[in-house]
Amino acid sequence: MNTGKTKNLGVMGWPIAHSLSPAMQQAAIEQAGIDYSYVALPVEPEKLPQAVEGLKALNFSGWNVTIPHKRAIMPLLDEIDEDAVIIGAVNTVVNREGQLKGYNTDMLGFLSPLQEKGVKLAGARALILGAGGAARAVLWGLLRSGVAAVTLAVRTPEKGESLAEEFRSRTEADISVCAFGSEDFRKAEAEADILVNTTPLGMTPKVEEAPPVDWDSVKASAFVYDIIYTPAETRFLREAREHGCAIQNGEAMLAGQGAAALALWTDIEPDAACMCHALRAELSKR
Repeated sequence: MNTGKTKNLGVMGWPIAHSLSPAMQQAAIEQAGIDYSYVALPVEPEKLPQAVEGLKALNFSGWNVTIPHKRAIMPLLDEIDEDAVIIGAVNTVVNREGQLKGYNTDMLGFLSPLQEKGVKLAGARALILGAGGAARAVLWGLLRSGVAAVTLAVRTPEKGESLAEEFRSRTEADISVCAFGSEDFRKAEAEADILVNTTPLGMTPKVEEAPPVDWDSVKASAFVYDIIYTPAETRFLREAREHGCAIQNGEAMLAGQGAAALALWTDIEPDAACMCHALRAELSKR
């Protein structure tokens, strides 16, 4: 029951009706037995400044930020965590006595299932498919974890090179770029210890699409990760599994970034398994 003592949280975006965060976060809140409420906040882009001031005036403890506000909200905050600055986007805002600090928990969400499964990243060679917004958090997470080398595989090498150049000054790891289907791509496939798809290829409803990976070139010992979570097993992951690779979909990343956000707001350690269960239950209804 929402009372005068209940602390409020939410997720802002436009549109926002599709968001899975309310079901996931409210499940974790109830599991923890804390007096918080989490709601969806539809905010039109041109009204973002007013929305931020309104949530501050209403004493919201914090909120998540999704498309199209992840970059636009940054100038409206008092402080931004270093990881969010590097990634170039904020997905979580914490309100402490009227001071708003922005974070990006996508990196922590990406890393959480890798840590849970004991995937060794230090010294590993990684191949990231795609160079969009999602790839930034994945790339920084891998670099922070001590990988030896990362190859960005893209349709347009210029886009990948721009991202690579931005991150090279922040790491001693080798960052290279190649085009899908090129000789360099085939070499990166063969050497990869971890292979991550950050593109939308294979996402519902276009489930027969997949990145152009030649599985005969990939080591069966490689760990294959797709940040897509609908469907639960993409064609990319199915082919990786059939090749003998260990696989991971995007459910744990979504739950992990949500758990990291809830920890920032409440100082508790949320039940990420509970959040994953709520996520799957909500997906089954849609």
